[in-house]
Amino acid sequence: MKCPFCSNVENKVIDSRISKDGNAIRRRRECLTCGKRFTTYEFVEEVLPMVVKKDGRRETFDRGKVLSGIKKACEKRPISMDVIEDIVEKIEQECQELQLKEIPTSIIGEKIMSELHNLDGVAYVRFASVYRDFKDPNEFLDRLKDFLSKEKKDV
Repeated sequence: MKCPFCSNVENKVIDSRISKDGNAIRRRRECLTCGKRFTTYEFVEEVLPMVVKKDGRRETFDRGKVLSGIKKACEKRPISMDVIEDIVEKIEQECQELQLKEIPTSIIGEKIMSELHNLDGVAYVRFASVYRDFKDPNEFLDRLKDFLSKEKKDV
């Protein structure tokens, strides 16, 4: 581990403990050259599937893209960042649990829409309007009618 102050690689671990969220090991280290202390975290490396785009391109799963899409849909809505982060975490975990080498964007998009549907109608419609790439207003209205009829059934 390289010291962030002097770049020396020689250091000792002073203290180790599990992080607050339980997903990492927090290590307090001391540089043997400059004597300064710093903290490192060890995480389990999660192997996420490759994402297959609509046009057939493949790219690595990008948590940031999922977060960005959900944040745009939830913009100016009474939804906290903690809730948004929880949704992203849940979707990432579900994708990992599928244990597929490749996952189509359609599966990820449907998972996001399902979460937003349960969370906030406006955010759901915003995300669906971009994700579904409606060709005309009638397609959008049909989707909105479906959403409203499901809402009435749930009440």
